[in-house]
Amino acid sequence: MKTKTFTIGEVARQAEVGVETVRYYEREGLLEQAARKASGYRQFDDAVVSRLRFIKRAKELGFTLKEIKELLELKLTPGSKCVQVKQRAEAKVLDIEQKIRTLQQMKKGLKKLTASCSGQGPLSDCPILEALEDEINGND
Repeated sequence: MKTKTFTIGEVARQAEVGVETVRYYEREGLLEQAARKASGYRQFDDAVVSRLRFIKRAKELGFTLKEIKELLELKLTPGSKCVQVKQRAEAKVLDIEQKIRTLQQMKKGLKKLTASCSGQGPLSDCPILEALEDEINGND
């Protein structure tokens, strides 16, 4: 039985990604190089749509393309264990928690700066810009 093939545009539409995204993932090794018709057009099978959706969902959860590639390799490697995927997911949670702490510190600093500014007066007297200049010059 012959499997149905799709053009790059059809695959992109079904996976809800851009055509350039499909090309990029192909170049980066996240997708196998597609076979080509005699006309030069790429031919994708429906498994590519599933893989693109997997990549998209993993990105939404914060995984980098390198990490996604590792997950895909684990998925295809005989003998891989669920614990290996769990460890990567737990590491990603820790990474996200650190990013949240960093963002909270940034937010606290910005709130402090904005509270110090009345929003009135000339730009040369802006306490926010002054504080940023002090940070740049090391005068904190």
